[in-house]
Amino acid sequence: MPQMAPLSWLNLFIFFIIVFLMFNIMNYFSLIYKNNIIKKNNEKKNIMWKW
Repeated sequence: MPQMAPLSWLNLFIFFIIVFLMFNIMNYFSLIYKNNIIKKNNEKKNIMWKW
């Protein structure tokens, strides 16, 4: 189609790489990690075995 601006393969490749990287970066940093602090209990559970 002559009315469309000619796009070179290099420009399309660079555009695709930029969009791909931005998509991956946004997905990576959009995750919210919960800081689950595991509290270690020093209490030992005494199990009374009945055998």
